[in-house]
Amino acid sequence: MNKNCLRAVARRLFPVFVVGMVMTSPGWSQDDSPPAAGRGGSNAGTAKSAFVPQVIGELGSPAATTTIDGKQLPAPAEKFGGKIKDNAAQSKAWWAPRIVPPKEAPNVLLIMTDDVGFGAPSTFGGVIPTPALDRIGKAGLRYTQFHSTSLCSPTRAALITGRNHHSAGFGVISEQSTGFPGYNSIIEKDKATIGRILKDNGYSTSWFGKDHNVPTFQASQVGPFDQWPIGMGFDYFYGFVGGDTSQWQPNLYRQTTPIYPYVDNPEWNLTTAQADDAIAKLNQLNQIDPTKPFFCYYVPGGTHAPHHATPEWIKKISDMHLFDEGWNELRKTIFANQKKLGVIPADAKLTPWPDDLLKHWDELTADEKKLFIRQVEVYAAYLAYTDHEIGRVIQAVEDMGKLDDTLIIYISGDNGGSVEGTQVGTPNEVAAFNGVEVPVELQLEKFYDVWGSDQTYNHMAVPWSWSFCTPYSWTKQVASHLGGVRQGMCVSWPAKIKDAGGIRHQFHHVIDVVPTILETAGIAAPEEVDGIPQKPIEGVSFAYTFDESNANAPSTHKTQYFEMMGDHAIYHEGWMASTKVVRPPWEIVGAVNQDPVNNVTWELFDLTKDWTQSNDIAAEHPEKLEEMKALFLEEARKYQVLPLDATVATRLVAPRPNITAGRTEFTYTQPMTGVPQGDSPVLINCSYSITADIEVPENGAEGMLLTSGGRFGGYGFYLLKGKPVFLWNLVDLKRQRWEGPDALAPGKHVLEFEFTYDGMGMGTLAFNNLSGIGQSGIGVLKVDGKEVATGKLPHTIPLILQWDETFDIGSDTGTPVDDKDYKTPFEFTGKLNKLTLELQRPNLSPADIRKLEAAQRNNKASE
Repeated sequence: MNKNCLRAVARRLFPVFVVGMVMTSPGWSQDDSPPAAGRGGSNAGTAKSAFVPQVIGELGSPAATTTIDGKQLPAPAEKFGGKIKDNAAQSKAWWAPRIVPPKEAPNVLLIMTDDVGFGAPSTFGGVIPTPALDRIGKAGLRYTQFHSTSLCSPTRAALITGRNHHSAGFGVISEQSTGFPGYNSIIEKDKATIGRILKDNGYSTSWFGKDHNVPTFQASQVGPFDQWPIGMGFDYFYGFVGGDTSQWQPNLYRQTTPIYPYVDNPEWNLTTAQADDAIAKLNQLNQIDPTKPFFCYYVPGGTHAPHHATPEWIKKISDMHLFDEGWNELRKTIFANQKKLGVIPADAKLTPWPDDLLKHWDELTADEKKLFIRQVEVYAAYLAYTDHEIGRVIQAVEDMGKLDDTLIIYISGDNGGSVEGTQVGTPNEVAAFNGVEVPVELQLEKFYDVWGSDQTYNHMAVPWSWSFCTPYSWTKQVASHLGGVRQGMCVSWPAKIKDAGGIRHQFHHVIDVVPTILETAGIAAPEEVDGIPQKPIEGVSFAYTFDESNANAPSTHKTQYFEMMGDHAIYHEGWMASTKVVRPPWEIVGAVNQDPVNNVTWELFDLTKDWTQSNDIAAEHPEKLEEMKALFLEEARKYQVLPLDATVATRLVAPRPNITAGRTEFTYTQPMTGVPQGDSPVLINCSYSITADIEVPENGAEGMLLTSGGRFGGYGFYLLKGKPVFLWNLVDLKRQRWEGPDALAPGKHVLEFEFTYDGMGMGTLAFNNLSGIGQSGIGVLKVDGKEVATGKLPHTIPLILQWDETFDIGSDTGTPVDDKDYKTPFEFTGKLNKLTLELQRPNLSPADIRKLEAAQRNNKASE
């Protein structure tokens, strides 16, 4: 090799470490003291050690490997170091060294469950058995002051980027995205994910389970796919896109291709299938290239609603009778367990029960108790089942002989317990999100025996979720109080963490996971990815806590803001200032705070003396409170939190730049399935017409022409035994159908369904007024120009169809809109020449606008 080439290689392989990067040499090593304190931003407080690259083998040989400095990803291409003459016989081949992580970089298994309150799992005092989480806690460390953002997508965006959720574009869930940088549900290119960083440093990267970070307007088969796992640095994806899905009939993808493994397989369940796929993939890697480290991001749907556990798990938990004494006694039991385990201080106080919001158990009727126990037993079965399958993945890592060299981070919940099931629970979460509460009597009569099966999209009563957040107050969606944001977390790494069973009380946040992984791997946070300068990582590493000598070291995460849908708080060095909760999160529709910056009441807590945030001392420290309020606004401006927006339901139907935006006519000439709700025409709160030009063969025809939604809410236009049918499924509580009297004769036909909507439409939402949505309308079914059925729909679905179902032409995927009529896929057996869908969205008149403005001024707006 000539000297110039050697110098070029040396420049690449032996760079000077850049101050502030997360690096160690040759991999992670424990230090005697924690890194310098930081504010949880701009990579503050990360370790600063010299980086020594590792080159193995002879440069130019096929077997040579190297680490990289990681400043630029992908790493710059090597200059050819061989020799080229006219003929190969006089030339010398030269291969660029294969990029690998530092020698001691661990495998990483990053696990996070969904909607789990701090006090739900046995590991943190709960009564629900979670032996896999227990195992990691006993082999490693339990963290008692680890925090989420209080909601799904935002926590997940922060977790995989190391930036605050607004910085990553996820101030809310993707289904509520709005056109502001902190809320548009787009992770910009200047914030590379941990998957991308590790992949370009030589890791195998995979993602299993929930992906709630694809914008709803980029979730169809036509992409773009840069916001999908494969576009964000993950070699492999097996899971679902969206907030939740049926575990029996999920909207499942492998990479970007929809798959339907549940068809004709009624015992199939995603919770087990996901573990099977992860185990298979990890074993495949181990057999093909056992030296290549893996990063596995494992995020099952459990325990987000619907709570779909198998009958075996439901029976197992029901037989334990964990909840017979009710939710008030449950809180006391969990609280006592937590003190015994040492995950809360001995002098911690149990926050009071919210008497003004929730009933006590002894106030309930016998029927209510019966139903609510069934609901929570199924939830508990789902959590135990989910943890069991996680345990299988962990065991697979051990069976491969890689457990000692694997950093396992197991976060219990992406937010506090979910209260989106109404105060009496619901057999159908789609109903709850449309503001419909299902009476206890109807739940008992129709759904009790099938609770947790694919006949339900079930959720439990609010007080159970509140109890699972013990010892704290409030729940998911509430960013200002610890019940919404404090998560249990366990971390193990047998080769390095020797304080087995230790407890850590340092304050940390999900944005700290990325810098922790990078520090343990000895990999730099990149300065540039694909030519785009990177924004600094905003979290700080908690790797210093791995050393037993740092068990009681001060936390390096000094400052952290919290904000979700207008509710907000600020933490700084043990102090926490929080706004009082204005809207209980189970109220999806309700009054809107038009000024969430100023029209709020603040509380102040000293968490160093008040572990559970139960003693408001704002009146005693007014100057401290003002200091904290000013600090919140400073952080909010820094991290794209503004403008604050307290709306909830109205954001679900806010306009977004999907592929249907601005269009009023849609034409289809070929069968097509799997188009998600966010990228398909939406037939709610407007007038519309559907025209199908079909041909019926001699032996007749039946099957689906057009459908969107499924068993728990949606519509279908189909032939049933030759008769045309249009059906609206009103959240599984009522089905209204328009049906022709006769089967269609062989030959060509034109079928039409026209719906005339009576309401003012979604334009009223601009005035924070719901009066325009969910109103009545008249539908007319025609065959060859002749009316064959007419009917009035007294109410329409106001906000959202079943989100894990899709828009399908020519057949039906997922679940039927009416199980009595057909089974999926219900392919159309005739010929569909053309289907045309036309929308007529209402426009507000000047008089309408004046009325809405007056209502808004009078503070009568409702959401």
